[in-house]
Amino acid sequence: MSEALDSYYLHDSYRAWCKTQGVPFVEDFGIDMLAMDVAPWDRYGMKGAVCELVGGDDFISTFCFELAAGGKSAVLQHVYEEVIFVLSGHGSTSVELPDGTKHTFEWGPNSLFQVPLNMPYQHFNGSGQEPARLASTNNARFLINLFRNETFIFDNPVPFADRAGAAGYFTGDGELKPIKPGRHQWETNFVPDISNFELKAWDARGAGSTNLRWILADGTIGCHTSEMPVGTYKKGHRHTAGTNVFCVSGQGYSLFWYEGDEDFTRVDWHHGVMYTPPENMFHQHFNTATQPSRYLAVQFGSTRYPLFEVKRQIWDKGVDTSLKDGGNQLEYEDQPEEIHKIFLRELDKNQVESEMGEIFDEDAIRAKM
Repeated sequence: MSEALDSYYLHDSYRAWCKTQGVPFVEDFGIDMLAMDVAPWDRYGMKGAVCELVGGDDFISTFCFELAAGGKSAVLQHVYEEVIFVLSGHGSTSVELPDGTKHTFEWGPNSLFQVPLNMPYQHFNGSGQEPARLASTNNARFLINLFRNETFIFDNPVPFADRAGAAGYFTGDGELKPIKPGRHQWETNFVPDISNFELKAWDARGAGSTNLRWILADGTIGCHTSEMPVGTYKKGHRHTAGTNVFCVSGQGYSLFWYEGDEDFTRVDWHHGVMYTPPENMFHQHFNTATQPSRYLAVQFGSTRYPLFEVKRQIWDKGVDTSLKDGGNQLEYEDQPEEIHKIFLRELDKNQVESEMGEIFDEDAIRAKM
């Protein structure tokens, strides 16, 4: 399509904006954000890149930012929401509230935070030797396509004072909102380290599964952290597109397939790798490490503010309800036979013992391998 025709037919304002930013635009099924190239991004005062996941949705995007050793970002302010996951490095962020109050908090690897909507902030690298890398998952894509006006998005004077939360939310304090397994919420603005935070049992999602949902700055971008014990894996399930998944700790792989497929698409992951399950594609996560493996999932819409009726239904009961009962989960006994064979082979390579023997007759399965 010619550039002239693109301006008035099937135009994507977000992608057009990305082209003007002068940074890499990386598109793949899975992206290693610690290994990818970045370039100076003038608007943000940091190096950066745009990460476009195959199978993503039309609402969220992820930017990779690199803050130079001893450096600082520009003073930033925007009306898109942004969840920051610290991939590497140490630093701090200063936030100014509408009443002039300022808060500064220090972050390191596996910190998670969100600056309240449209409040000025600035990042600082606390190391004079090492750069820091930040993953920013945000709804800039949706707002740029909707408003097509950078001044509205980046220079908007409207305050959102009610998003600030308690003062302690900027230093790691928070409040547990107990609901039910898989929906328990921790409300805050900043989590110093999600790799060690206590999660809550969610047995319905798999052997030894634990989980906690983060409500950050009372925002509409939902995120949760789940953990798989050594020698285990989650049950398969499917849902809407647009969940960007980051490996927090450990290592393993995920399989993806549509109902009726004979083959699987596979993504191997370790800390720094991000991927997304496409729309209604079955997917399943496997821990092959000698330690528990955690991941962070980020998407538009939360268990507090679902935004979409389909997500309201999923989080009400569909996410951990069997397909046989009208939900979205594939029970272990219904998964493709080859899945457990693949898992056992991977464990053998890593010299890890399976902890799934109470669920599967592994001697019989190995006899067929």
